[in-house]
Parts: sequence; C-alpha cells; structure tokens
Amino acid sequence: MGSVFPLFFIFLPLMSLALPPPSSRTDKFTVTDDKTVINIRSPRLLDLVVRDFTVGLFDENNFQTGVVNHVNLPENLTGIDVDTARFRCGSLRRYGARVKEFYLRKGVMINPCVERVILIRQELGLNWSNMYYDNYNLQGYELVTPILGLLAYNGGDDYQNITRPDPFELRVIADGDPIKVDFTNISRINSRNIKDKMPYCANFEGQGKVTLTSMVSPHVCEAKKEGHIGLVVKAASPPPPVAYTEGISRWKIALGSSVGAALGAFLLGLLMVAMFVKAKKRSKLEDMVRRAYEEEALQVSMVGHVRAPCAPATRTVPIIERDYRPPYF
Repeated sequence: MGSVFPLFFIFLPLMSLALPPPSSRTDKFTVTDDKTVINIRSPRLLDLVVRDFTVGLFDENNFQTGVVNHVNLPENLTGIDVDTARFRCGSLRRYGARVKEFYLRKGVMINPCVERVILIRQELGLNWSNMYYDNYNLQGYELVTPILGLLAYNGGDDYQNITRPDPFELRVIADGDPIKVDFTNISRINSRNIKDKMPYCANFEGQGKVTLTSMVSPHVCEAKKEGHIGLVVKAASPPPPVAYTEGISRWKIALGSSVGAALGAFLLGLLMVAMFVKAKKRSKLEDMVRRAYEEEALQVSMVGHVRAPCAPATRTVPIIERDYRPPYF
C-alpha cells in the first residue's frame, strides 16, 4: 500500500493534463460559429440559436425585470433584430406587457407558470424570412414584411435568479384577449407588392402548418399563442405564354397566309353557289304553282259568306230509262 500512493500522486498531474478543461458559460454558444450558422436551414434551429445567445445575456448582465433590452447578435446573424425582457408570471397575467410590436393584454396565461418568464421578440430580415418558404406551403402568396416572432422560456426563480443551462420553452395562451401584432412601424414593408392588394396575416405554426387570417385593422394582426407571424399578399398570376416565330422565314409565312386565304375564298364560293341553286329551285317551283292556278278556269260560288272556287261537273248525269223492256227470246 505504501508503494501505491507515490505512484498515484505521480500520475494525478498527468491525468489532469489529459482531461478537457471544464466548460464555461461562453462554451455553450459555440453554435454561433460561422460554419454552423451558414448551415441553418430550419426555423426551429434558428430559434434555438437565438435562444441560447439571448438567455446567456441574462447570466452575464443584470437585466431588470419588466424592462425590454436590445440584444446584439454576432455578425454571422446579421439581419435579425432581437429584443428580450423578463417578467414575473403573475404580473404578466395581471398587467400584460408590450415587447416592441407585440402587445400582451391582461389575462394572458403562461403554461407552465414558472417564477420568471423570458420573452424573446424576433424580427427576421427578408433573407432569413425566406427560410419559411422552404419549410411552409406558401404557394400562391408572397411575403411583404419580415417575419416577427415571440417565444417564451423559463427565466429562473427567487432562489436562483439566473437562468438554467438548458431553458425550456413555455406556452403563451391568449384565448380571451388575443395578442396584438402591429406591423405599422416595420420599416421594411415591401410597399411595391402591397399596393392595391389586401394583406393577410400568416401565422406559422409547428410541423409546417400556416394559417391565413384577416387583419383586425390596417397592418395589425392578432395571435392566440406564441410563434411567428408575417403579412402576405396573393402573388400576381404569371402572364400567358407567347408563341415566338423567330425560326420561321417570311416567305413561309406569306405562302401559308396565301394558301389559307385561297382555301377560305373557295369555301365561301361553294357556299354562295349552293345558296343560289337553292333559291333558283324555289323560284321555279313557285312559278309552276302560279301557272297551274292561272290556267285552270274555275267557277266561283258562295259558300256561306265565303267566295270559293269550284270546279264544274265533268261526269255525265245518269238517266233512268223507264220504258226499256228486255227482249223476249
């Protein structure tokens, strides 16, 4: 036993050098490396990247409860505007809250209702918003505003006033008074595509489902839960295809037009001849009837109050021979 302890103290420093160093708080944000962000193709993965970076700021900074703070994302997330605030669950239900374009009214419920709630508001740039075309069925519509998102996560408690290493997502339920989303101050509204068109509110839900609803007022939408939302309009129908004749020479076009015109004239001539023959036959028939009527001399007699022609008798009137006697044999 005495020889084992010296060997243990000799190998202990070597073992400590071989083990990886303990992870720090900045280690869990290595997902924001340039190569990783470029490969993001899923809105869900983008939400997790923004969540991890935003939640880490609450650990590093002493953000006050109920105050909206702007989040400066890394350069590889350029085009995404993020604001965040932490609220008490009970206060959020009693008083509501406003986080930039999102207005949560009184009575909003958080499920589960933890001690503190972190609300993360996202404004995706137009480039990042195009990601939703790859994951949602928006055929026949085009996006005219950046995608706005509102997500909720647990934000610690009174005993541990810092967020947990792995925050979980919370449900925001606003069935009674829906959440109002105001797009009026969105400076990147595509006014060219929205002109003379009625925008619709596109609510992007899980599993690639999107729901279209009408606006409650100009550029104002409503939502009954957390998620992402944007304004869309019906896409313009493509123009009808045009037949090009670049490969056809002019003499072929002239020849085809001449043949078509000659054929049309020939058919029109046949039609005129058929009409003339038919009219000639009808005129001849009428003339024969007229002559037959004029050459027949008929007597006219009164039949009641009507004068009507009548033909004379042509049959010999029979005579009864009363004195005829048969011969005797």
